[in-house]
Amino acid sequence: MNWIKKTLRIGEKIKRLINKHRPTKEEMEKSDWTSCCKGPILKKDLEKNLWVCPDCNKHHRIKPNQRFDILFGQNNYRTLKTPIPKDDPLNWTDSKSYKDRLKNARKKTGLDCGMMVVCGNINKIEVTAVASDFDFLGASMASAEGEAFLYGVQHAIEHQTPFICISAGGGMRMMESLISLSQMTRTTLAINELKSNKLPYIVLITDPTAGGITASYAMLGDIHLAEPGSLIAFAGKRVIQGTVKEELPENFQTSEYVQKTGFVDLIVERKDLVKKIGTLLSILLKKNSAINTEENETSEDNQSLTKTAS
Repeated sequence: MNWIKKTLRIGEKIKRLINKHRPTKEEMEKSDWTSCCKGPILKKDLEKNLWVCPDCNKHHRIKPNQRFDILFGQNNYRTLKTPIPKDDPLNWTDSKSYKDRLKNARKKTGLDCGMMVVCGNINKIEVTAVASDFDFLGASMASAEGEAFLYGVQHAIEHQTPFICISAGGGMRMMESLISLSQMTRTTLAINELKSNKLPYIVLITDPTAGGITASYAMLGDIHLAEPGSLIAFAGKRVIQGTVKEELPENFQTSEYVQKTGFVDLIVERKDLVKKIGTLLSILLKKNSAINTEENETSEDNQSLTKTAS
């Protein structure tokens, strides 16, 4: 037994030495380096390539403001101030209070909630856009994010602009329970209002998009785009595998797999986003304009027929 105890003690020492030299998350964020397929890579080199690895084409997760810089140009957009509901409506506490979690998330991201709303121009077309920040409590959906989404839709309707949603997140936020789940209904009704105004709604699905986000606003677009290699799911792979009792494909729940099943229309690389979205907006706006003209002509014909009949 002595040799077993001795081996365990040596193992503990090795573990402590490894952990001692392992950088913390904060240290990694402040570092000039990150890692990808071939090991360390300078962040500035990755940034020059729109945060896409030049070797394996992995599309690294980026912040909402970085996404808007790509879509609209560096700081060439206006951030909209969205209403923020009362924090912690259920007085939730687990290992840490929900208020403290929100405070830390706001300090880390610089955002009031996990969703950023802006307006800008793509190919001279004015658009309203929202994007989620995965660093804000995993971009989970709660009342504040729901308000931000609705505010964005309302702005799009008032200014008659197309609406773009860049989705990410693990689903609804458990700290707000049914209040969080109700955002699925609220966002769906808002999108219906958007469509009744015949305004294009384009969704760009990014890594990861899962749970109630996938089950609501992320899958209700006129066009669904996705970045390569993004995780797109409702339930987790292990949960599904345990339920169906079958081995699932290796690329299961990736954007490439989901495209084959019809949930994604196009997989678009980050460098091609502006051109692709600009083209789609032009097509959708012309189509909607033609529909409006046709409806007006039909309405005029009906009025003339009514007069003739009377």
